[in-house]
Formats: sequence, C-alpha cells, structure tokens
Amino acid sequence: MTKTNGIHHLAVATADIKQQIEFFTDVMGMELIALYWMHGVEGAWHGFLGLNENSALAFVQTPDIGNIEPTIGVTHAGNGGAPCAPGTMQHLAFNVDTREELLEMRDRIRSHGVHVFGEIDHGFCRSIYFAGLENLTLEVSTFDGAGINPAAWIDPEVVKLAGISESELARYKSPPKWTRPSEPVAQPVESRDKPEMAYPKEIYDLMLAATDEMIFEQGSETEPPIKVAG
Repeated sequence: MTKTNGIHHLAVATADIKQQIEFFTDVMGMELIALYWMHGVEGAWHGFLGLNENSALAFVQTPDIGNIEPTIGVTHAGNGGAPCAPGTMQHLAFNVDTREELLEMRDRIRSHGVHVFGEIDHGFCRSIYFAGLENLTLEVSTFDGAGINPAAWIDPEVVKLAGISESELARYKSPPKWTRPSEPVAQPVESRDKPEMAYPKEIYDLMLAATDEMIFEQGSETEPPIKVAG
C-alpha cells in the first residue's frame, strides 16, 4: 500500500532567514542545501537545511512576514507543553539514532551558549528541549532502536476521552488498503466540509478549474534563477 514514509520538509516562516541559517548550521550542524527565490511567490526567499537525503527543514521569508507580530500562546507555544492556535506548529522535534548522539547534541548546543533541558526519558523515546530563534520551541529525540509499542502506549482512557470508538481505533491502527484506480481521480468540484488552502476565492476557483497538466506547466520551475559557477 502506498503511504507516506517521512517528512520531506517542514517550512517555517522567518523574518530573518540569514540568522536562522546561522543558528541551525552553527549550533546544530545542519547543512544548507538550497537558498533561492521561492517559485511562484513574488519577493519570497526559500531556504533548505538538509536532515537526510529525503528530509529537510525549510524557511520562508517574505516582505510581509516581518510585519506580523509573534504572540506567545497564539502564534507560538513558547515551550513544549504550552498551547497555541490550532493548526500552528506547537514544537519541532529532530531525530538522532542513539542516546549517545542525543547527549552529544545536548553538549554541542550548550557549547554555543544555548540552554538545553534534559535528557528526559519518555519511555518510548528520550528527548532534550531548547529554544530557537523567533520563539521556536525545539526538541531532539531518539527511539534508540526501541520504537513505540502501540499495545503499551495507546491509553484506553485517552481513547475514550477523545471520542474514539473501538472500531475507529482498529481502523486507525490498521488503515484500510487503497488501490489506485486505472484512471486518475478527478479534482472534487466542491469540498464544503473539507480543508481548503487560503487563497482569494477568485484565484482558488481558477485553480480548481485548471487541469493537473495546467497546474504542472504553470507552476513548475526546475532551474535555479541564478546559475552556479562551475
């Protein structure tokens, strides 16, 4: 069955992409793999910091982002257990493979003058916690080869409080298989009870009316705006 197998990239808004790149390359040892004018978004910069060959942390800077005031408890949680608005990022956790790597990362981050709390043993993983620029709440975690045992970590009380029935739980734990039809599935005409992206209605209507081929032709830009020397 086709299913997603990881995070390709997580995009974070920033008012200062240079400082974010400095923090994550210097403090955490990530590598800058792309920095360019964002495709299709006038005045926007897009930067990618590699996590592995299939996954990256991305930043987006536009002229308007600097005019939006961050508010703890609304736009940002401020710490790993605090509330923020539904649909916003509560915290960002990076992975390392072993506990030794977790402790090494803790010491690396502290060596750059950043406070780090932990490690903390959560049973199925161990974690350290710290703050990033622009009020980001950050974590590094490891399963250390253990992984999660659903039989132990799916709490019946929480299942009940969340309003999840036994049949729903069984479906969540083992989603039904889906087979792609021989012909592509058409774009739904309306999605009144489904999520939609926040574009002006007239633009969204045009996007819905376009074919997949039109979206591909109009939206694809495969060459960087500036050729790299050599």
